[in-house]
Amino acid sequence: MQTILLGVMELEKLIVKGPTPLKGEVTISGAKNAAVAILPATLLVDGTCTIENLPNISDIKISCEILEKLGAKITWNTPNSITIDTSNLTTTKAPLDLTSKFRASYYIIGAMLGRKGEIEVGMPGGCKLGARPIDQHIKGFERLGATVTVEKGTIYAKAKKLTGCPIYMDIVSVGATINVMLSAVLAKGTTIIDNAAKEPHIVDVANFLNTMGADIRGAGTDVIKINGVEKLHGNATYSVVPDQIEAGTFMLAAVATKGDLVIKNCITKHLESITAKIIEVGGNVEDNIDSIRVWCNKRPTKATIKTLPYPGFPTDLQPQMGVVLSLANGNSMIHESIWDSRFQYTEELNRMGAKINAQGKSAFFEGVKKLTGAPVYSSDLRAGAALVIAGTAAEGTTEIYNLEHIDRGYENIEEKFRSIGAKIERVTE
Repeated sequence: MQTILLGVMELEKLIVKGPTPLKGEVTISGAKNAAVAILPATLLVDGTCTIENLPNISDIKISCEILEKLGAKITWNTPNSITIDTSNLTTTKAPLDLTSKFRASYYIIGAMLGRKGEIEVGMPGGCKLGARPIDQHIKGFERLGATVTVEKGTIYAKAKKLTGCPIYMDIVSVGATINVMLSAVLAKGTTIIDNAAKEPHIVDVANFLNTMGADIRGAGTDVIKINGVEKLHGNATYSVVPDQIEAGTFMLAAVATKGDLVIKNCITKHLESITAKIIEVGGNVEDNIDSIRVWCNKRPTKATIKTLPYPGFPTDLQPQMGVVLSLANGNSMIHESIWDSRFQYTEELNRMGAKINAQGKSAFFEGVKKLTGAPVYSSDLRAGAALVIAGTAAEGTTEIYNLEHIDRGYENIEEKFRSIGAKIERVTE
């Protein structure tokens, strides 16, 4: 995070000293990707609901700010629990300066179309991972009966009446699947989303909506059926699912640092693709249903990774896996099939002594025996987490800049790493 004070820019950075094998227990927070969709979903509720196990991260705080600007009343019960009253929404114009800050702000479109029949929102921002079109979202809204226009960085969506219908997703899109689901909950009739994404946070959003009175079936499969209902009732409490990506981040940190971690409050079923790759590179995994132990006492071996939609290997764990492969014995390859620009972190790892050649959507890793600390810059959320792992595994001191990316998706990252032995501190210069 950067702040201006008396004409002087204050810059935060993480200082990490290594190498340190990470050992002990770490507890996983609520899932960012679920929470940033569940919060806009509360706009569909004509009443009050309580959301628990929210990750305390900047994306959640901005989401709450946007909802308040739309007229929602939010009470913070604890740092991870809010009660939200959306019974008296006052405007259908979302604040452009806030919605343009992160990607998941587009969920406001589906929710407000369903609740109010119109919305004006800024084009979503977030990590720069390449082209991230929302054409599948717009196609879904239009199929349901909305008119959508995009002008000067603003999306305008309006509908006199939304009517359920079959919608085929041309590509598997998590965002579009959730957004169409949100807009269809209060539509008249039945909507069937074919070729839907299957990620755990889609199931979590559906479970939240069903708790509030929606009728959604098939979430977690590639066909989701939504029977429209007249209203969502509220007066219920919902707990966000544990974060699959945060759990995977610590699993890979254990391997990269030759550590031994017990990762608590996770759903191990969601982690099977990561578990398989950790075993392949020579790590050890012990599945305890709601916790998982990962340990590795030797240099990892080479592997080939291809990112895929769930249940394949997640793109959001690709940079963290890249740290493991940069230290592996032999030559490895990662093919990124989701985003165009996810390999920006490889330049930073090369500053630390890695030998990575990234070309287009593939990166080739010639494993080295050690990394060496250096000043590095986080290009996006998951790249930032990867650099924290790399700094912990590396010899010497690593300084990590652009922390606003990391703070978007990891709750108390330095405290959690410190609790398992990392020598890490946040300083302002």
